[in-house]
Amino acid sequence: MMFSRRDLVKLLAPLVVEQILAVLVGMADVVMVAAVGEAAVSGVSLVDSINILIIQLLSALATGGAVISAQYLGKQKPDQACRAAGQLISITTLLSVTLTAIALVLNRRLLGVVFGSVETEVMNNAEIYFAITAASYPFLALYNSCAALYRSMGNSKVSMKVSLLMNAINVAGNAICVFGLHMGVEGVAYPTLISRMTAGIIMMVLIRKPSNEIRLKSARDLKLNRKMIENILAVGIPNGLENSIFQIGKLTLQSLVSSLGTTALASYAVASNLVTLQYLPGQAIGLGLITIVGQCAGAGEFEQAKSYTKLLIKVNYACLLVICTVMVLGSGTIVQIYNLSPAAGEEARMMMTAHALAMTIWPIAFTLPNVLRASLDAKFTMLVSVSSMWIFRVGLAYFFVRVMNMGIMGVWYGMFVDWIFRAALFGIRFKEYGKRKMRQLT
Repeated sequence: MMFSRRDLVKLLAPLVVEQILAVLVGMADVVMVAAVGEAAVSGVSLVDSINILIIQLLSALATGGAVISAQYLGKQKPDQACRAAGQLISITTLLSVTLTAIALVLNRRLLGVVFGSVETEVMNNAEIYFAITAASYPFLALYNSCAALYRSMGNSKVSMKVSLLMNAINVAGNAICVFGLHMGVEGVAYPTLISRMTAGIIMMVLIRKPSNEIRLKSARDLKLNRKMIENILAVGIPNGLENSIFQIGKLTLQSLVSSLGTTALASYAVASNLVTLQYLPGQAIGLGLITIVGQCAGAGEFEQAKSYTKLLIKVNYACLLVICTVMVLGSGTIVQIYNLSPAAGEEARMMMTAHALAMTIWPIAFTLPNVLRASLDAKFTMLVSVSSMWIFRVGLAYFFVRVMNMGIMGVWYGMFVDWIFRAALFGIRFKEYGKRKMRQLT
């Protein structure tokens, strides 16, 4: 076997910790800004929808580089893996700088186009938060790219440690700026910028260490190489389009939610923030599967890849049983932390409970596709995800809210139907995984 049980724990445990840190810091941001008022929570929530779109795009490219690097390691070609690392850093840096420039120039106009007419106070908060956090995109790109490369080597401990530092800076900065200096939305935005700058610079220094199997050897590795970039983009573009269109769909839904009023928007923001805890095991396992399946596929060991996947999906469900049970039983108490109005708090609690029940579908719909991406089957996952997003999640949400008058819960019911469709198609595709890949080699 290419990965022992110890290897799996060594790879996945830091990823779980890193995901927990990211989510807890996101929750801390919302809790702290909640002290400023519901308009501030809503403004941050709107911008975070755009920021998540950018993060997903950069992460998709990082995934492309990680897949190619992992496969080169599986083929025992470390020099090629290092070249892929340089190309990944180059293209993500160029893209992130471009996105920062667009965000800073368009700012309020872009927010107006995406979210339409929202309350003036909400838009003012969103404009401030967007301008400051957009400056962090290039540093976030460096962090994501280098972290993905470390995961390709089976070393997720480095990114975990840097993430711990980054999030510690963020939380401490939030506490000082919001509660000590009373800076409002800026008090959440500036620590985010500083923490990402720190993490990006540290990861760039670490990825150059000579002891790394995959490393940035010299500035020459950053010179664009068409063939290598094409290999990375073959995975990164479908994955990036999938993630980007997915987030655009979520932005469309955010616009729908904002039309329901500040109470609905605030409850939706809090519930969406809280349920990210339920995604933690699947997201960590999905990142690990990129490395595991990528190296197995590079070595032609497709049955091993399938075996590891089944094992880790079972682990995912075991974790979900514990997390969702705790969140359902404690939903009333947890929601009170956010200082919502009684009406908004009750809506958030209802959404959390429904979401926990629907998580029985999520691992097949969202963790399993990483196996296909790591085996260069990214186009299929993109087509399924994009189609399902717009037909079911967006289309049904508008039908449930506008036609059936189901309120904020209609948005979530459309999402659950989307999950069911994805799970069905990805489950069928995975069932034929080993046979299909072997036919491609013969």
